Amino acid sequence: MTRLPNGSMNVVAVRLVSLLACAIGGSLLLLTSCAPPPEEGVLALVNGRQITQTEFEIRWGELAEATRARYEKEGGKRRFLDELITRELLMQEARKQGLDQNDAIRDRAQRYREQLILDELLKDRVKAKIELSKEELDDFYEKHAHELLTPFKVQVSQMLLPNLSAAKDLEHQVNQGGDFAKFAQRYSIDGKTKAKGGDLGPYRKDLVIPEVDAVLHTLKPGMISAPIKTDTGYYLVMITALDKEIIQADLAVRERLRQELLNEKRRKRFDGVIADIRAKAIIRLADASHYVADDVGTR
Repeated sequence: MTRLPNGSMNVVAVRLVSLLACAIGGSLLLLTSCAPPPEEGVLALVNGRQITQTEFEIRWGELAEATRARYEKEGGKRRFLDELITRELLMQEARKQGLDQNDAIRDRAQRYREQLILDELLKDRVKAKIELSKEELDDFYEKHAHELLTPFKVQVSQMLLPNLSAAKDLEHQVNQGGDFAKFAQRYSIDGKTKAKGGDLGPYRKDLVIPEVDAVLHTLKPGMISAPIKTDTGYYLVMITALDKEIIQADLAVRERLRQELLNEKRRKRFDGVIADIRAKAIIRLADASHYVADDVGTR
């Protein structure tokens, strides 16, 4: 048996003790002096599996803007790293249970992969930016005019009086500071608007009869009209400025309609791409296809 010098024996003994300590405690400690130092750019080791800075930045970049904002309020990237570590621990546990070998999960993963590939293909084929011309948008707005305010953005009120004398008297009282709405509630013979103080809401096309409509466009906000003679009596009308909330709501409706038109154009482009691909393909339905055709309309 070869003898080692005393100094060499001490070095061997120290190394053996160190290795034994690492063997016992290595499974319990993360990134300790027993584990090999992480490579540059490694943020964490989870049971030996590296989470790199590159992986972290990719996953961080995939987050929706709102999700990133939430993380920034609740711990920032350090919180997100903790969740990646938790996710890796769960994945390792799932593999221990053999879930990564589960046929049903594999099938679903394959279908998801195929969908990602198709999304990328179609994104490439339909990637040209969709533009809306002013004419297209105006035509679309016109089709939905009943949902929108007109450029004449005012609130309209009216009252109907039985004769010219009553109409002139109330016109004078309103011009002297009288309350139009209270007079309308008390004296108007228009059953549809009387209870609401003559309020008709925001101006829209065909809101009032033509004789009244013509006069409305000559008024300024806060001004009452002279009596307007009609077959049913004499009208007094007044316009006021719209509340900001009503104008903002109209802008929101316009944006919703604009998005609807954009989506409609995207669908048409998508349908065109599919039609082009199908036109170049050879498709034959097998005899068994009647099983699907016969099922149509049976439920």
